[in-house]
Amino acid sequence: MKGQPIMIQRDLVEKTKQLARQYPVVTITGPRQSGKTTLCRMVFPDMTYVSLEDLDQREFARQDPRGFLNRFAQGAVLDEIQRAPELLSYIQTIVDQQNKEGFFILTGSQQFELLEGISQSLAGRTALVRLLPFSLKEAYGTDLKKTGLDQVLYTGFYPRIFDKGLNPTEAMSFYVNTYVERDLRMLINIRDLSQFEIFLKLCAGRTGQIVNLSSLGNDCGANHSTIKSWLSVLEASYIIKLLRPYYKNFSKRLIKSPKLYFLDTGLACFLLDIHTPTQLATHPLRGALFETFIVAELLKKRFNAVQTDNLFYFRDNIGNEVDIIWDRSPQPVPVEIKLGQTISRDAFKGLDYFNKLSGGADASHLIFGGDESYIRQSVQVTSWRDVGEIEP
Repeated sequence: MKGQPIMIQRDLVEKTKQLARQYPVVTITGPRQSGKTTLCRMVFPDMTYVSLEDLDQREFARQDPRGFLNRFAQGAVLDEIQRAPELLSYIQTIVDQQNKEGFFILTGSQQFELLEGISQSLAGRTALVRLLPFSLKEAYGTDLKKTGLDQVLYTGFYPRIFDKGLNPTEAMSFYVNTYVERDLRMLINIRDLSQFEIFLKLCAGRTGQIVNLSSLGNDCGANHSTIKSWLSVLEASYIIKLLRPYYKNFSKRLIKSPKLYFLDTGLACFLLDIHTPTQLATHPLRGALFETFIVAELLKKRFNAVQTDNLFYFRDNIGNEVDIIWDRSPQPVPVEIKLGQTISRDAFKGLDYFNKLSGGADASHLIFGGDESYIRQSVQVTSWRDVGEIEP
């Protein structure tokens, strides 16, 4: 990965251009360093760009929002809009007067604050784009055939690691320090940073598992409501994904708690003190990290097509389970995830059970750690290398 910085074409480019021709405002959210600013410069190279991370710009925006916005007669890209949410109601007035598509492009890394302001001020006026770190295909392209699974899981997908040829462990160390010390302190009252860091590592150790608030609280010394609040902040900041259970139209007793997944395996590896791909190869959580990787890839596929999250999981109270359920019409589609390169008959047990319970599916999928994709017993068995070809 070392060498000259590269500019990787994001899958969202054309869709973002399309939305800017249809809506007066396009709002791009995603975790820090997922490439939002780069995407804006790529799609809107001629628009005025203003970062509200700049203290002078932020103070101007807060003290005189009307004067701040009146400078942009042709519109602008306003980066990190959550730093000055006061602007949103003024933006509403301006775009209603201008009646032009793609007039303001807003970006932000704090989803919950943004969505609250947007729902109040820009409902019906903005398109919402969610940009996660690189997908597998974006990150590796034609080099994927030469790249091993453990290298992929260890490296993760944050763009700067690829653009600058960074050491993933060092990059994630700086990322966590910045995220905890800078962002989270503005969002929630963290009295004990070391306690929250322990919580983050405990979450990494539970990626791919059903959330147990009491267990998390006991292990890091925080109460139930604090743990719940911290999980909500991590999810709203695109650090984790809480996969909700699928429960439609079933009389069975089903598990109600969500499953926790990190949205980047490189970040999870760092929090698990995995510092090399070789170390990952024998790690007891390798299977959970593989499952985490697949869930994140399928979510990226949805978001890169500007589609809503339709991913759930299924598990009843006697242990029948399917890793992912796509909630789509006319029938939900079950997906199993298996790390192994050899698929046994037992691997299809959850799919068979769910299809019998739901009355059959249009398709069933099994994504595994092998290199070749094929069809077996009416199930599409897909190599991890081909996960980007699946349409959730």
